[in-house]
Amino acid sequence: MVDHAGQLTRGAKEMGIALSDSQAQQLLDYMALLNKWNKAYNLTAVRDPDEMVSRHLLDSLSILPLVGSGRWLDVGSGGGMPGVILAIMLPENRFTLLDSNGKKTRFLTQVKLELGLENMQVVNSRVEAFSPDLPFDGIVSRAFSSLADFTNLTRHLSTADTRWLAMKGLYPEEELQALAEDFSVQSSIELAVPGCVASRHLLILQRAA
Repeated sequence: MVDHAGQLTRGAKEMGIALSDSQAQQLLDYMALLNKWNKAYNLTAVRDPDEMVSRHLLDSLSILPLVGSGRWLDVGSGGGMPGVILAIMLPENRFTLLDSNGKKTRFLTQVKLELGLENMQVVNSRVEAFSPDLPFDGIVSRAFSSLADFTNLTRHLSTADTRWLAMKGLYPEEELQALAEDFSVQSSIELAVPGCVASRHLLILQRAA
């Protein structure tokens, strides 16, 4: 029997992230909900709870030091990665989790209710049809689409100061060639996720005013 709590705490510590007892419990409660709903709703291809700590929780936590304050959009949130994890860790921020799949947004709404995440909003919509009252300080995606689609489909949700955080596997050389001219890569970070052998990268992009 794998000690998921120990795996989570040790992995977070390796990345220099301190989890409070309540945050660790919320993350594990989220994982339990994901595992339970996954059986009927096909929220993630990862079926084994022993893999979920590394491939979902720790992978999402790996970008935490790079998420600034303010209002954030997790586009194509799916089962809630990284949006739910970030909402747990950054209660002073506001997170909107957007997905066009009704089953997935029903799951995310249940997560919000059960975990008491008042700083998290769930929206069932296509991103191009989404029209919030205010733009976002940051927009994040984890395997949502190509970099070109990610940035072009969300540019109407931004300001000149908005940052885009794109979580990728291998460094996306070809995708960068197709990026619109007014977008540039501010930084690229190779992420080290405990327990994950696959290549992980985070690209931080910004739009020229």
